[in-house]
Amino acid sequence: MGTQRPPGLTKRGGTWHIDKLYRGTRIRESTGTGDPAKAQELLIKRIDQIREARLFGVRKDRTFRAAATKYLLENQHKRSIGNDAWLLRQLDPYIGGTELRNVHMGTLQGFIAKRREDGVKSKTINAALATTRRILNLASTEWIDEQGLTWLDRAPRIKLSPITDARRPYPLSAEEQAMLFRELPDHLTRMALFKVNTGCREQEVCGLKWGHEVKVPELNTSVFIIPGDKVKNGQDPLVVLNRIASSVVESLRGLHPEFVFVRARRGKAAKPLTRIYNTAWKRARERAADKWAELKQETAPVGFRHVRVHDLKHTFGRRLRAAGVSFKDRQDLLGHKSSRITTHYSQAEWSSLIAAAERVCETDSHKTPATAWLRTTTC
Repeated sequence: MGTQRPPGLTKRGGTWHIDKLYRGTRIRESTGTGDPAKAQELLIKRIDQIREARLFGVRKDRTFRAAATKYLLENQHKRSIGNDAWLLRQLDPYIGGTELRNVHMGTLQGFIAKRREDGVKSKTINAALATTRRILNLASTEWIDEQGLTWLDRAPRIKLSPITDARRPYPLSAEEQAMLFRELPDHLTRMALFKVNTGCREQEVCGLKWGHEVKVPELNTSVFIIPGDKVKNGQDPLVVLNRIASSVVESLRGLHPEFVFVRARRGKAAKPLTRIYNTAWKRARERAADKWAELKQETAPVGFRHVRVHDLKHTFGRRLRAAGVSFKDRQDLLGHKSSRITTHYSQAEWSSLIAAAERVCETDSHKTPATAWLRTTTC
């Protein structure tokens, strides 16, 4: 073929890409190769598939990558679409280029084995398998091509693994909390302190906006009501502020016009924060565990050395229960899904929830004075 560019093929970044209109059908995909002969073979194969589909009703071969792309484009409304995209990126090296009809438990074994080798928990592996199963089911039932055929004749059975390695929650003691929070940078300390006093999920804290704040003048306080499309269970969670959480909010007021939790540096505009669990968190928990071992002359608990951000929510729940807060109030304060409409409380109910949240402040308060954590808002 010499140096002449094959018709319908374009080379970008060392890889040939197909971009061709054949009998009204657009063929557009990467060939995955820099070899022009192999690229042209794939193009010819795609043209033959279209011809056969028109003549005999034969399904066009599509890769799992093409199906995954369609799935992501059609589900932008999902609250968890970012997580789905992350899972599909993990899967792509193993089955991305595999034709849909050849994706099954056998072809997924390499992905499963590698993730287990990397120490990934079964729950995370299952999430990727469940997303794969969803895509294959859609391809075999709802996605119809121009010939009136589903993308896939029949979806294979994708079996999830039993979860036997789930990590148990690790609620922090007051002493452990103090050690950990002292090691965190200021911006993470504020977020963690708010989280352990409200029970919010990580993304609820990161996405908290001043527009979510609702004043309760009768009680001389305010609460936050987060839109349901921003949270896991789809309901509008109520965030009740005890005096510690309220002091955190007030320390941040005025730093940013939209987001509550930001990182403010001298001479720079405040920047919204997107994560709590990051390298700084991991290093802080290691230092805290080392100091525990030094102080106690014994190995720090494994759960403390590997404490997760979500453990702060469990800590809040445990402290509510220890303070004698009722199950119903604990549900509301933790944002658990229930049949109650949490945005329509009476003043008496507001008072009850705020009082319940305040009881957490009293738990071991002599060991963890709230004001100790409110440092400067710039660093």
